[in-house]
Amino acid sequence: MKFKRLELEQEGNWIQRKLNNPHFKKTIIYILIGAIAGFAFYYFTEGVHTDKMPQNEIVQSILVGAFLGFFITNSPCARGKC
Repeated sequence: MKFKRLELEQEGNWIQRKLNNPHFKKTIIYILIGAIAGFAFYYFTEGVHTDKMPQNEIVQSILVGAFLGFFITNSPCARGKC
C-alpha cells in the first residue's frame, strides 16, 4: 500500500487568517455602512445641527446601525442556513 505525502502549508497566525478572510472583510464593511446609516438616520430625523446633538443619542444610533450591519452579514439566513 502506498501513501501520498501530505504537505501542509503555514497559514500564518490567527489575526492574519482573520483579516484575509473574505467574510470578515464583508462584515466590517457592512458594520461601517450600518454605522453611517444610523448616524444619517438620526441626523435627518432629528433635524438639529451636530453641535447641538446629545452625544449619547448619536452613539446609540451609530451602535444600532452597526449592529444591524453585523446582523445582516452573520444571521443564519445570510449564511444560507434558513
